[in-house]
Amino acid sequence: MPQISLGHSSLTGPRPRNEDFCGAATPEGPELDAKGILAAVADGVGGHANGREAAEYTVRGLLSDYYATPDTWAVNKSLDTVIKALNRWLVAHAARTRETAGMATTLSAIVLRGRRYYLAHVGDSRIYRLRGGRLEQLSTDHVWEHPELKNVLSRAVGLDAHLSVDYADGELEAGNVFALMSDGIWGQLGDRKIADILQSEADPQAAATRLAVTAEGGGSQDNCTALVLRVDALPAERLRDNVARLRQLPLPPRLKPGQQLDGLTVDALLHESVVTLLYRVHDARGQACVLKTLRPEHDDPQAAAALAHEEWLARRVSDAWFPQVIPHPPRSHLYYLMSWHDGATLKARLDNGHRFGSGEVAELGARILKGLAALHRLSIVHRDIKPDNLHVDAEGRLRILDLGVAAADSQHDGQAFEEINNPGTPSYMAPELHAARPVPASEQTDLYAVGVTLYQLLTRKYPYGEIEPFQTPKFGDPVPPTRYRPDLPAWLESVLLKAVARDPKARFETAEEFLLALERGAHRPLVVPRKSPLLERDPQLGLKILTAVSLVANLLMLWLLLIR
Repeated sequence: MPQISLGHSSLTGPRPRNEDFCGAATPEGPELDAKGILAAVADGVGGHANGREAAEYTVRGLLSDYYATPDTWAVNKSLDTVIKALNRWLVAHAARTRETAGMATTLSAIVLRGRRYYLAHVGDSRIYRLRGGRLEQLSTDHVWEHPELKNVLSRAVGLDAHLSVDYADGELEAGNVFALMSDGIWGQLGDRKIADILQSEADPQAAATRLAVTAEGGGSQDNCTALVLRVDALPAERLRDNVARLRQLPLPPRLKPGQQLDGLTVDALLHESVVTLLYRVHDARGQACVLKTLRPEHDDPQAAAALAHEEWLARRVSDAWFPQVIPHPPRSHLYYLMSWHDGATLKARLDNGHRFGSGEVAELGARILKGLAALHRLSIVHRDIKPDNLHVDAEGRLRILDLGVAAADSQHDGQAFEEINNPGTPSYMAPELHAARPVPASEQTDLYAVGVTLYQLLTRKYPYGEIEPFQTPKFGDPVPPTRYRPDLPAWLESVLLKAVARDPKARFETAEEFLLALERGAHRPLVVPRKSPLLERDPQLGLKILTAVSLVANLLMLWLLLIR
């Protein structure tokens, strides 16, 4: 994490009460690495009896609840979720009594994580950055201009049930100085004086104190609050640094049953893909687990980065619907361990000739969707849901396997890396992922893959036929599953057809919506059109018809001219 120095000052000024509030959180260890340093300044709505309470509640709530959000969430998503929850509470609290009516506050917050900064802002407190001797205002004042009164807030936390927050982010540089302040300071000093103070005071505490004292002494009629952060040093890029560490570890050789590695004994090779190897191993206590590593011929930094990212995600998915990462003493080779569970994948059960009934498939679908909903709540998209990656253990518990190509919205923080294989299996990928300009995979494309999986379990077919890698498929209407399984109930066919619809707008939007349709079953069946209009199936049909009509008309006119 960046090395930061910070300081703050808050003066009441001529006001009878200080309605400003500021705070910062500097956690340690994994929390610091995952969430970063958070600082915030709030200015309660001036003159209101509960302005101070609104400001303090908002800052304290943000500082505590931000660190309770999942590590896999992007910073902006975590900030937005917490700030809007705080806003809902303030609006509800203000509506209870006449004394609390109208309580609201501005909010300016900054997160410094890794080599980037993230801003959240509402109201007319400000965020400045001093870089290379140049002062820049990073926030926008949310005010209505008024000819007689001081600027009136157009946005504030607690002002309206529908809160719009400004977000921004950018690269950090060593020596950057960020200053968060209430309007009592910037309104009195102006940008030039603020820049002079920040440049002349190397110590953030001295800078914050001087900003507040100078504004108060200069005649500010408001509370004066400043919080100053200076970036003393930047960390190495975390993912690359982790890859460099992993690259120092050799890949294990291809292992055989009975061989040992770091106190682990190999029982069997479970699976071999183009890039990875899975072994069942057991430790000195006899505990069985799964060892995942790379094939020896794939000893390259990008493959190591992908394996490191997969382990990072898997550690954060601490849910019973997924195998769990098992801690292990310092590794002498590049691999990680997961919990082992007896049983078989749904693909293995298909291959063994198992005939899935409609009730069984509906129950499996419900369990898959519950697990996927847990993953999506962490803002992780699996991107490779299929029978091969769905495992049912000896006790009947279903688990979702293989986060090898999964993506979390928190991974894109200036630490880009290439993927080691295509994100998904073609036959389970939604039509929009096959387009000439494919859209990014999303929670909804995961749900499409669930629909294809359930369709395959029942029919051993694909709704649009099997799609080979590098093939450019064309999608018409999905084949109704009753063509292969006439015994399927109509309500289940409707659910499957909605799940695998060609148009994303016709599909389920969330795992919960899909799950509800399965649980309601025949009691409240879906109404799904079995066949889409011809023009929808072939968008170019209209142009083709117009071209044909035009050609016929031209030929007719030419014939009329020739016979005259």
